Amino acid sequence: MRRLKKKIFLGLFGGTVALLGLVRLAFPEVTGGEEAEPTLPVEEPVPPRENSSTPTGKLQYSHGGTGDTARCVKFPSLEQDSAGNVKWHPVRSVPSYAECFPDVQDVQIVAARKWGVRPVRDRQEAEHRRRELVYVGACPFFCIDSGMTHSIPYLVPRASELLTAIGRSYLDSLYVKGIPLHRIIVSSVLRTEDDVNRLKQRNGNASEQSCHRFGTTFDICYNRYSTVSPPGEPERRTVQNDTLKWVLSEVLRDIREQGRCYIKYERKQGCFHITVR
Repeated sequence: MRRLKKKIFLGLFGGTVALLGLVRLAFPEVTGGEEAEPTLPVEEPVPPRENSSTPTGKLQYSHGGTGDTARCVKFPSLEQDSAGNVKWHPVRSVPSYAECFPDVQDVQIVAARKWGVRPVRDRQEAEHRRRELVYVGACPFFCIDSGMTHSIPYLVPRASELLTAIGRSYLDSLYVKGIPLHRIIVSSVLRTEDDVNRLKQRNGNASEQSCHRFGTTFDICYNRYSTVSPPGEPERRTVQNDTLKWVLSEVLRDIREQGRCYIKYERKQGCFHITVR
């Protein structure tokens, strides 16, 4: 009788162990062991505004300078309301260009001499001063004016970082406002001694103490922009220059208020004259 009870007990015990083993294999999360890896939600692409060619995802292709290959540029996610509609940021501009960007030559030249290099004789010398100067002729966040003849695309590292930050912030700002992407155009960068002499022959008022001689200064057009289109696709719709200028002024005002640069609004030259701080 005792042997029979022992055999029954051992049989039930073995069956229970086998059953628990099967349960553990089928449902590991109920055993108290390692937690199952959580499943992350897949982020849906943001829908574009109606009748807008603004990109729908978080990535957008743009061309990095003349002859450069297409690169992928990241943009921030857009907020959505409870109904799932995109919350586009408004365009506000600045109260006054002259009041928001008042930094004249006397102010900018001090920063240029502090952070800049000694003047460069010519383009050949600029090529041999790579430790001091950064080539900025190819970047996905801005483009160099193809008609630039009296300066070369070199800046000191501090100014190069500033220009890249402006270009990146401008694209981000266009994106969150639902405006088709455009890159800023840089119309003047480093002027060599040869450039200054040639300018003086054409314009007797050209200054030999220009901030552009130190690699700290660049000009950004406010009346011309480069439309960004993905490779192999038609060009995006045209946006009025006033709208693009308003967005650019917001970006520049914020960066200037951070104490990163001096800016002068040049009415006749059609540009923002910027020196790094």
